[in-house]
Amino acid sequence: MNAPDRYERFVVPEGTKKVSYERDTKIINAASFTVEREDHTIGNILRMQLHRDPNVLFAGYKLPHPLQYKIIVRIHTASQSSPMQAYNQAINDLDKELDHLKNAFEIELAKHSREY
Repeated sequence: MNAPDRYERFVVPEGTKKVSYERDTKIINAASFTVEREDHTIGNILRMQLHRDPNVLFAGYKLPHPLQYKIIVRIHTASQSSPMQAYNQAINDLDKELDHLKNAFEIELAKHSREY
């Protein structure tokens, strides 16, 4: 089979950063973030969270190739914010939202476990 090993989809190679940042030289307050070993799941969630920020003018992502396990997230912000601030805020907000979801799930699971 000519496909890469399955673990290559998830394990970041040594010496490779999980996230790299590259400023756009043509557009002010625009940048690209390359996130290694991620796919549409993280790309779409991150894009939707970025769209909730009123300072974000554009947020999108792409997978360069199906056999390259990385996404490129592109962010353009208003002058009050920077792409790095928007990215960090989106990640922090998602972390809080997922913690809340996990806690709510565990509470409901405990309620139903006691009933049975």
